[in-house]
Amino acid sequence: MAQMPDVEQGYSPPSVRQFSVFLDNRVGKLLELLQNIEARPDIRLAAISVLDSSDYAVIRMIFSNADAARHLLSKERYTFSETSVLVVEMSDTQTISSMCLHLLAAEVNIRFVYPVLMTDGATTIALGADDVQFAGQILLRKRFRLLGEEDFV
Repeated sequence: MAQMPDVEQGYSPPSVRQFSVFLDNRVGKLLELLQNIEARPDIRLAAISVLDSSDYAVIRMIFSNADAARHLLSKERYTFSETSVLVVEMSDTQTISSMCLHLLAAEVNIRFVYPVLMTDGATTIALGADDVQFAGQILLRKRFRLLGEEDFV
Protein backbone atom coordinates (compact mmCIF):
# COMPACT_ATOMS: atom_id res chain seq x y z
CA MET A 1 0.00 0.00 0.00
CA ALA A 2 1.38 3.43 -0.94
CA GLN A 3 2.17 5.78 1.90
CA MET A 4 0.12 8.99 2.04
CA PRO A 5 2.27 12.10 1.56
CA ASP A 6 2.57 14.53 4.45
CA VAL A 7 0.08 17.26 3.57
CA GLU A 8 1.99 19.96 5.47
CA GLN A 9 5.26 19.25 3.69
CA GLY A 10 4.21 21.07 0.51
CA TYR A 11 2.12 23.74 2.24
CA SER A 12 3.44 27.29 2.28
CA PRO A 13 2.18 29.29 5.23
CA PRO A 14 1.10 32.89 4.59
CA SER A 15 4.01 35.28 4.33
CA VAL A 16 4.43 38.86 3.18
CA ARG A 17 7.15 40.69 1.31
CA GLN A 18 9.35 43.01 3.28
CA PHE A 19 11.28 45.72 1.49
CA SER A 20 14.64 46.81 2.88
CA VAL A 21 15.29 50.29 1.51
CA PHE A 22 18.83 51.64 1.73
CA LEU A 23 19.10 55.39 2.33
CA ASP A 24 22.02 57.74 2.81
CA ASN A 25 22.02 58.74 6.45
CA ARG A 26 21.19 62.39 5.76
CA VAL A 27 18.60 64.71 7.24
CA GLY A 28 15.26 64.50 5.42
CA LYS A 29 15.84 61.24 3.47
CA LEU A 30 13.34 59.22 5.54
CA LEU A 31 10.75 61.98 5.23
CA GLU A 32 11.24 62.03 1.46
CA LEU A 33 10.70 58.26 1.27
CA LEU A 34 7.56 58.41 3.43
CA GLN A 35 6.10 61.30 1.43
CA ASN A 36 6.61 59.35 -1.80
CA ILE A 37 4.71 56.43 -0.27
CA GLU A 38 1.91 58.57 1.19
CA ALA A 39 1.35 60.20 -2.21
CA ARG A 40 0.13 56.81 -3.49
CA PRO A 41 -3.41 56.01 -2.30
CA ASP A 42 -3.03 52.37 -3.37
CA ILE A 43 -0.17 51.75 -0.91
CA ARG A 44 -0.55 51.65 2.88
CA LEU A 45 2.49 51.34 5.11
CA ALA A 46 1.78 48.47 7.53
CA ALA A 47 5.15 48.21 9.30
CA ILE A 48 8.41 50.12 9.49
CA SER A 49 11.72 49.59 11.26
CA VAL A 50 14.76 51.85 10.94
CA LEU A 51 18.29 50.48 11.38
CA ASP A 52 20.79 53.29 11.55
CA SER A 53 24.54 53.51 10.98
CA SER A 54 26.85 56.46 10.47
CA ASP A 55 26.79 56.29 6.65
CA TYR A 56 23.42 54.79 5.75
CA ALA A 57 20.11 53.57 7.13
CA VAL A 58 18.17 50.44 6.29
CA ILE A 59 14.42 50.97 6.39
CA ARG A 60 12.47 47.71 6.66
CA MET A 61 8.92 48.16 5.39
CA ILE A 62 5.79 46.08 4.82
CA PHE A 63 3.04 47.43 2.58
CA SER A 64 -0.59 46.65 1.83
CA ASN A 65 0.29 46.31 -1.86
CA ALA A 66 3.78 44.90 -2.41
CA ASP A 67 3.60 45.04 -6.21
CA ALA A 68 2.69 48.74 -6.22
CA ALA A 69 5.38 49.44 -3.59
CA ARG A 70 8.03 47.67 -5.69
CA HIS A 71 6.99 49.72 -8.73
CA LEU A 72 7.17 52.97 -6.74
CA LEU A 73 10.58 52.18 -5.21
CA SER A 74 11.97 51.24 -8.63
CA LYS A 75 10.48 54.31 -10.32
CA GLU A 76 11.94 56.62 -7.66
CA ARG A 77 15.31 54.83 -8.01
CA TYR A 78 15.63 53.66 -4.41
CA THR A 79 18.09 50.88 -3.69
CA PHE A 80 16.14 48.06 -2.04
CA SER A 81 15.86 44.34 -1.55
CA GLU A 82 12.88 42.08 -0.92
CA THR A 83 12.49 39.13 1.39
CA SER A 84 9.63 37.04 2.75
CA VAL A 85 8.70 37.47 6.39
CA LEU A 86 5.97 36.14 8.63
CA VAL A 87 3.43 38.44 10.22
CA VAL A 88 2.29 36.84 13.47
CA GLU A 89 -0.68 37.94 15.55
CA MET A 90 -0.32 37.41 19.29
CA SER A 91 -3.07 36.55 21.75
CA ASP A 92 -3.35 36.23 25.52
CA THR A 93 -1.97 32.69 25.38
CA GLN A 94 0.32 33.09 22.37
CA THR A 95 2.97 35.56 23.37
CA ILE A 96 6.25 36.58 21.79
CA SER A 97 8.14 34.50 24.36
CA SER A 98 6.02 31.39 23.65
CA MET A 99 6.60 31.93 19.93
CA CYS A 100 10.36 32.11 20.54
CA LEU A 101 10.20 28.96 22.67
CA HIS A 102 8.44 26.99 19.90
CA LEU A 103 10.90 28.20 17.26
CA LEU A 104 13.88 27.43 19.51
CA ALA A 105 12.57 23.89 20.06
CA ALA A 106 12.48 23.49 16.26
CA GLU A 107 15.98 25.02 15.99
CA VAL A 108 14.74 27.94 13.88
CA ASN A 109 16.95 31.03 14.08
CA ILE A 110 15.11 34.34 14.44
CA ARG A 111 16.89 37.09 12.51
CA PHE A 112 14.68 40.05 13.51
CA VAL A 113 11.33 41.04 14.98
CA TYR A 114 9.50 44.37 14.84
CA PRO A 115 5.92 45.57 15.40
CA VAL A 116 3.28 45.77 12.68
CA LEU A 117 0.74 48.61 12.74
CA MET A 118 -2.70 46.96 12.67
CA THR A 119 -5.83 49.11 12.64
CA ASP A 120 -7.66 46.74 15.03
CA GLY A 121 -4.98 47.20 17.72
CA ALA A 122 -3.97 43.52 17.88
CA THR A 123 -0.41 42.83 18.99
CA THR A 124 1.22 41.79 15.73
CA ILE A 125 4.86 41.38 14.75
CA ALA A 126 6.93 40.86 11.62
CA LEU A 127 9.32 37.96 12.01
CA GLY A 128 12.36 37.22 9.90
CA ALA A 129 13.80 33.71 10.23
CA ASP A 130 16.45 31.65 8.51
CA ASP A 131 13.72 29.35 7.15
CA VAL A 132 10.48 31.35 6.89
CA GLN A 133 8.42 28.47 5.48
CA PHE A 134 9.43 26.03 8.22
CA ALA A 135 8.96 28.69 10.92
CA GLY A 136 5.48 29.38 9.56
CA GLN A 137 4.58 25.69 9.61
CA ILE A 138 5.73 25.42 13.24
CA LEU A 139 3.71 28.46 14.29
CA LEU A 140 0.60 27.25 12.48
CA ARG A 141 0.88 23.88 14.25
CA LYS A 142 1.06 25.78 17.53
CA ARG A 143 -2.13 27.68 16.57
CA PHE A 144 -0.59 31.10 15.95
CA ARG A 145 -2.43 33.24 13.41
CA LEU A 146 -0.29 34.24 10.42
CA LEU A 147 -1.38 37.16 8.28
CA GLY A 148 -0.97 37.73 4.55
CA GLU A 149 -0.81 40.87 2.47
CA GLU A 150 -4.61 40.81 2.06
CA ASP A 151 -4.96 41.43 5.82
CA PHE A 152 -3.41 44.93 5.45
CA VAL A 153 -5.97 46.38 3.04
